[in-house]
Amino acid sequence: MRTDSSTSIVTDDSQRAQVLPEQTQQQHTPDERILKNPQQTALRMIKGFRVESGPKNKDILHFTNQLAVMVRAGISLQDSLESIAEQVQNLKFKAIIVDLKNQIEAGQSFSQALAQHSQIFSNLYINMVAAAEASGSLSDMLQKLVEYLDQEAETRSQIKGAMVYPIIIAVMAVGVTIFLLCFVLPRFTAIFAGKEHLLPRPTKILMASSAFLRGYWFIVMPLVAGAFGGFLYFIRTTIGRLWWDKTKLALPLIKTLCQNLYITRSMHTMGVLTKAGVPILNTISITAQIAGNALYKHMWLGVYDQVCQGKKIASSLLQYDLMPISVVQMIKSGEESGTLSDVLRDVSDYYARELKTIIKTVTSMIEPVMIVLMGILVGFIAMSIILPIFRMSAAVAGR
Repeated sequence: MRTDSSTSIVTDDSQRAQVLPEQTQQQHTPDERILKNPQQTALRMIKGFRVESGPKNKDILHFTNQLAVMVRAGISLQDSLESIAEQVQNLKFKAIIVDLKNQIEAGQSFSQALAQHSQIFSNLYINMVAAAEASGSLSDMLQKLVEYLDQEAETRSQIKGAMVYPIIIAVMAVGVTIFLLCFVLPRFTAIFAGKEHLLPRPTKILMASSAFLRGYWFIVMPLVAGAFGGFLYFIRTTIGRLWWDKTKLALPLIKTLCQNLYITRSMHTMGVLTKAGVPILNTISITAQIAGNALYKHMWLGVYDQVCQGKKIASSLLQYDLMPISVVQMIKSGEESGTLSDVLRDVSDYYARELKTIIKTVTSMIEPVMIVLMGILVGFIAMSIILPIFRMSAAVAGR
């Protein structure tokens, strides 16, 4: 019996000795595969890696549209937020929506939950939701928010579209100039060598510029990039922003475009907020924050202070020259008749149509101007190269 038991023990141990290496091999197989296929592992890590920013304006618009549809269909706010969060691809925005749902379930109102994310949702958004909660018309207010955000997105798209063509032409002009100076003009250096006395002044300037760019390009490029970055930093400061906003309202082609943009945005915002039942002081304060120009922001803050003292909006606007007299008179009639929200809506609609017309006009004027400037620049460089050749040919023929 002992022999059998000992034999069985030895047999079991030998079996375990045979099984354990196989188990160990199975346990380490994934690691070995990873070590054998590091390229696949790196590829998976690269595919899984992504850098996400916060939600953009179109994400807020899409979220508000979905929420308005669900709430109008009778789905509870918490269920609507949970359903939307499951569909959102942006992880940061998903976390914000989940947090909104959790705060509402904890007993806070929707506007209070939105106020915890004021860096994402604007004061206009939060105040309109608060007014909707007070009146019990959340679905209608969300639909108004969708219309407001959609119009703002359309306006931004129009402005960006108007700037695309001039930017492309400017980049092409700079690129062609650099190509001519760095690659074309140096080929004529050997021809002009020893005949500098026959060269006109523009040709000498271009040749000096070409030599400087080719010899010190590693200094010129950082200087240009630094100058551009310094300009962007400067206009973000208080003094720089004020100077830039004044400049935009003084340039011939840009002045009318910017003025109509700021008036449209201000009137549209005030009309939506007053129609939603937001108090007039909150309306003016929010309008000042979204004005988009330091001068208009200063104007609306001044109007806010005077309305706090009991004055009317129209009489306060008369102290500034940023708002057309016709607009001030219409606001005055709206205040006197009690139809201010309707008047503001009509004014914003009118200036929105005017803005579209002005964008087309400015774009149609900028296009030929940019083409002419580019032609003059390229023609100047070409003539600076050709004229010396003609002069040297005439000198040789005279001999």
